[in-house]
Parts: sequence; structure tokens; C-alpha cells
Amino acid sequence: MASLRDIQTQISGVKKTKQITSAMNMVSSAKLRGAQQRIERFRPYADKYQEILSDLASRADSSVHPLLEQREERKTIGIILVTSEKGLCGSFNANLCNAALKLAKEKQAQGKTVQFICVGKKGRAFIKKTSFEIVEAYVDTMNSFDFHLANTIGTKSIEEYVSGIFDEVHIVFGKFVNIIRQEPVATQILPVEQSAAEDAAGATSEYLFEPSVEGLLAELLPRYVKVQIYRGLLDTSASENAARMAAMDNATKNCEDLADSLTLKYNKARQAGITTELMDIVSGSEALKNA
Repeated sequence: MASLRDIQTQISGVKKTKQITSAMNMVSSAKLRGAQQRIERFRPYADKYQEILSDLASRADSSVHPLLEQREERKTIGIILVTSEKGLCGSFNANLCNAALKLAKEKQAQGKTVQFICVGKKGRAFIKKTSFEIVEAYVDTMNSFDFHLANTIGTKSIEEYVSGIFDEVHIVFGKFVNIIRQEPVATQILPVEQSAAEDAAGATSEYLFEPSVEGLLAELLPRYVKVQIYRGLLDTSASENAARMAAMDNATKNCEDLADSLTLKYNKARQAGITTELMDIVSGSEALKNA
């Protein structure tokens, strides 16, 4: 049975852990507010951008731009996996990595080669343990980033696609639904699918463009890819902080429950010790009386 000193040490350790998890909860909550505001401000822009581009793409033939070209044979698939730099956010990173791994295995089962572009340390560490190749990794970037990071990743992805190294590019990220719910999402960004574009364009207003549609596509398509990547980065950032806030809140509550349990255990052990001492005193007193 643990001594009173051992139990006191455990209680002290649990209380210190509770202070840490409570502080991390507050930090994540503060970061979440900023990250949530960023993605909520950016989504209308991304949606309108996709709407206009959809209308443009529906009017053009796939041969007018390489990013619209649907290749008959797709041998190499690129997957951009966006995760966090740090852990302590529950199953958030594991869900993203498993979603990316599932997609990679599906493509591999079709006889295709899969290569990864990893954003965040957790994704890179996970893919390193698999048989898939990492062609590019961006670490120590998710804690503080802007559109420059999306521009860098997008430019790399477009170059690989145009040169024929990639025949298809997907992005896997954590979609921020609300504070409680974050979903792993896999989206194809290259080539830009005209079928989806035509469906979206049919439900929107008709736009008048100047100059030609082909000229505008040459400018807008590369930026569209970067906008989708930036949206994935913003979504993942908000989702990460929400998941960490929830995880630290649960950890704090568990610390409270464990501290209460250990305190009860300490009180019982202390009472048992007092009872034992009293019985020893009474037994000694009785022995002196009978002597």
C-alpha cells in the first residue's frame, strides 16, 4: 500500500499537470479566436473565386490550359498532407494521416505511384514510417503563416504537374466545422475538374469577361490552386487549435477527478493510520493495567 508521502507526491504532481493543461487550454482558446476569424473571412472570397472560375472553365475547352487538361493515363499522384507542428490535440493529426494513407493506398491499388508533400511535422513523421516517398516537406511553418506559404506550395505543385512529374494532385486537410467538429477532407486540386465546374456554373449568374476567357484562365487557374491550398492551411490551423482546446479541457477535468480520487485515498490511509495508532495506545494501556 502506498505511503501517505507517496500519495501526497502524486496529488502534487497531478495539480501541477492540471495547471499546465489549464494554461494550454487558455492559449489554444486565444489562438482559436484568431484562426477562426481568418478562415471565416477567407471562405466567402474562396467560394466566390471558385464560382467565377467555374463559370469561366465551363465556357472553355480543356485544351486551352495545362491545368484543365484531363490526362488519359495518370501514373503519379501527389498528395499534399497538411497537419500541425505539435501534438496534444487528441486524434486530430491521426485522423488526417489516416485519411491521407487511405487515399494513397487506394491510388496505389490502382497501380499508381504516390508521393507526398508534407506540411507540418506530424504529417512528415507519419509518412516517414510508411513506404511512400516525401518529395517536399514544409515544417515549422504552421504556427505562423500567410499566403506566401500557399504560394510556395502551389507553385511547386503546379511545376510538378506541368512538367509531368505529377499527373494528379490532391490536398488532405482538417476542415473546421465548429469548435466541437473537425473533419479530415481530401480534395483534388489538379487537374481542375470541369465537370464540377459546369455543375457549379449552372447554378450561378452569368458573367461577362474582358479580355478573352483563355487569357483570364491563364491568370486565374494558378491562383485558384493556391487559394485552395491556403484555404486548407487556414482550416487546418483553426481545427488544430479547436482540437487542442478540447483535448486540454478534457485533460484538466481528468486531473481534477484524479486529484479528488487521490485525496480520498489519502484521507482513508490517514484515517487508517490514526485508527491503528489508537488501537496500539489502547492495547498498551490495557497491558499496563493487567501487569
